Amino acid sequence: MKELLLHACCGPCSTHCVRALRAAGREPVLFYSNSNIDTREEWEKRLDSLRKFAAAEGVRVVVDPWDGAAWEREVAAGFEGEKEGGARCDRCFRHNLQKAAGAANALGIESFSTTLTVSPHKSSAKVFAAGFAAEKEVAGRVARQTGGGDGDGGAGGGAKSAVFEPVDFKKKDGFRDSVAIAREFGLYRQNYCGCRFSKAAAEARAATRKKDSEG
Repeated sequence: MKELLLHACCGPCSTHCVRALRAAGREPVLFYSNSNIDTREEWEKRLDSLRKFAAAEGVRVVVDPWDGAAWEREVAAGFEGEKEGGARCDRCFRHNLQKAAGAANALGIESFSTTLTVSPHKSSAKVFAAGFAAEKEVAGRVARQTGGGDGDGGAGGGAKSAVFEPVDFKKKDGFRDSVAIAREFGLYRQNYCGCRFSKAAAEARAATRKKDSEG
């Protein structure tokens, strides 16, 4: 089966996505690149969960080292006041997918995608926009490095760069399936997206629910 580099945010989100891709005749290579996660401890817990499922399913895993400081500089700086789902999240999607595009090129894999669309809390349209932007950015970088014209391996002579495949994994009850498979494997399931901002938002929601339940 033809390989596809699949940016993976965690173990549970990878479950349905891996099986859906294989059912479609593709072989996913999981790419764990998530420097947005607020602490190294949390990053490692999610990676352990991912590896547990990957080992059981026989899926290759490629790990991009955690660098929270770089994520803060490149994504969060100046966007600290944004609400969840806003411009900061768009920048985060693009940041992680640029990493995926670069890794796909380095590994000789022709296309990349992401598990992010399995979540009902994330706009697939926004993820797709970030994916295509990442494809264009990395293709331009490759073209400049190789002296090509457009980075598409066309008349300009540039090296061919990985293309983004927009797969909406939440379709056909993808999220519900991911929850069921994660439960079956006993995978650690987090209650916030990953960054310190999403954690604070999750804690605020939990506090509100507790207050409401107490009357």
